[in-house]
Amino acid sequence: MSIAGTLAQTIEQRSAAHPKPDARLTYGTAGFRTKASLLESTCFRIGLIGALRSKSLGGKTVGLMVTASHNPEEDNGVKMVDARGEMLEASWEPICTAIANAATGEELVAELNKVVEQKSIDLSVPASVVYAYDTRPSSKPLAEAMVDGLGAFDTNVTDGGLLTTPQLHYLVLALNTQHEAQPYGSPTTEGYYAKLAGAYMSLMKGRPAPPPLIVDCANGVGTVSLKGLLAHLRDALVLYPVRTAVGQTGALNNGCGADFVKSKQRLPEGFEHEPNVHPGELLCSFDGDADRIMFYYLVGPATDPANFRMLDGDKIASLAADHLGELVHAANLDVNIGCVQTAYANGASTTYLEQRVPITCTPTGVKHLHHAAEKYDIGVYFEANGHGTVLFSEKAQRAISEADTSKMSPESAAAIAQLAAFAELINQTVGDAVSDMLMVLVILAMRGWGPREWDATYTDLPNKLVKVAVADRTQFRTTDAERRVTHPEGLQERIDALVAKYPSGRAFVRPSGTEDCVRVYAEAEKPEDVAELASATEALVKEFGA
Repeated sequence: MSIAGTLAQTIEQRSAAHPKPDARLTYGTAGFRTKASLLESTCFRIGLIGALRSKSLGGKTVGLMVTASHNPEEDNGVKMVDARGEMLEASWEPICTAIANAATGEELVAELNKVVEQKSIDLSVPASVVYAYDTRPSSKPLAEAMVDGLGAFDTNVTDGGLLTTPQLHYLVLALNTQHEAQPYGSPTTEGYYAKLAGAYMSLMKGRPAPPPLIVDCANGVGTVSLKGLLAHLRDALVLYPVRTAVGQTGALNNGCGADFVKSKQRLPEGFEHEPNVHPGELLCSFDGDADRIMFYYLVGPATDPANFRMLDGDKIASLAADHLGELVHAANLDVNIGCVQTAYANGASTTYLEQRVPITCTPTGVKHLHHAAEKYDIGVYFEANGHGTVLFSEKAQRAISEADTSKMSPESAAAIAQLAAFAELINQTVGDAVSDMLMVLVILAMRGWGPREWDATYTDLPNKLVKVAVADRTQFRTTDAERRVTHPEGLQERIDALVAKYPSGRAFVRPSGTEDCVRVYAEAEKPEDVAELASATEALVKEFGA
């Protein structure tokens, strides 16, 4: 079966209404992402691909999300969510790239037919797609172009509307498991809120509510998500959402949000004037589509930048792995727990975790961490930027649900109940700022900790990240989860010689996946050593990249 006749004509006619710009786009970890003005044809075509992907899975629902996450407001993007709520299967990434870059309507149909043949797709199978979008001014029009593509295949389309990216991931898995013996959850946004709120209140039962938490929503869709959650939590949690100017031109991710806090290592702009910002109290920031979270606190007045302390993805991973590991031990379950990091993880966090759980290091990109985490019974993964989650394997969930608590000590029975609730609280499809926020608050409450106690578990090594412009980033090739350079030849030996000069020194370089540059990361015991090491490594990259 192939795309021909009336269907081919329909696709070509609709494609002509969404002309392709003179730009080449590549589908990567973040899907397609570029200036919003260049994306209309790509969004139309991802609608076509979404329909084919659903058909290839026997009609299971897949998701399409229009968002550019932490990027500036003028950018946008689109990515696909596979049937289990995970990121798109890797073999479809080059398919997306080829279809997005087909020059004409005829070439587009030809590329689609290649997919139909390659994947043995039965075009008579009804397709099902749910889509959503973030708060950018360009998002809804781009979503409409996507729907035009879906319509070419007469797809069963569900409009999720304005959602966070993690909510769309949740909906896809919930829709596809709603008729199974153990559905993931009710396939609605209210079902999402009810699941998280119910698990949170179960874990917090009998415990004092945590102190009020200021949440920087990055002027994005997390604002809407928090309101929905609070309606279900009632008085169980007090949140003060700020930076909530959804729809205000130029506000999204501007001087605020998780990426700003992480990259600038400072409070969001204007926080020193917020009436509820006080030293010693926990604060957090979402990014624009609420799939990342960054925690932080102050050790003194907000007017002094030196009083800022950051609790990033490494700290979240350490907190989660430590606590869940203790619960597994207390429950006496025959399951393993491990943690996945990238080369960007602070060396102090790796040392801390290695003493508690097995560690896996993967290349940068959430898809790599997610797949590595699936190899553990309970896999914790977080990038330093605050994007991550915890995965409970079928074996782990079965061990928890089938445990005979009547024959256990009260401590073991309580640990089983808590693990079951954590599996409900954590959005296992993808990193979710809202879910991760609740997880952290629960663990801190259970441990009787505030931000200072959490921060004191280990002290981050001073570090620095530098971008170096080069003529051709592709000449830089890496191995060992991007921690060592194989090309240009001789560069790694020079880096090793530099690193050896500094106590606790570490440095690596890797080509950017999205920009024409090479990223240099350096860390050491002393800030002045970090500055020297980063500068010297940057000079080497320029020398070898000339």
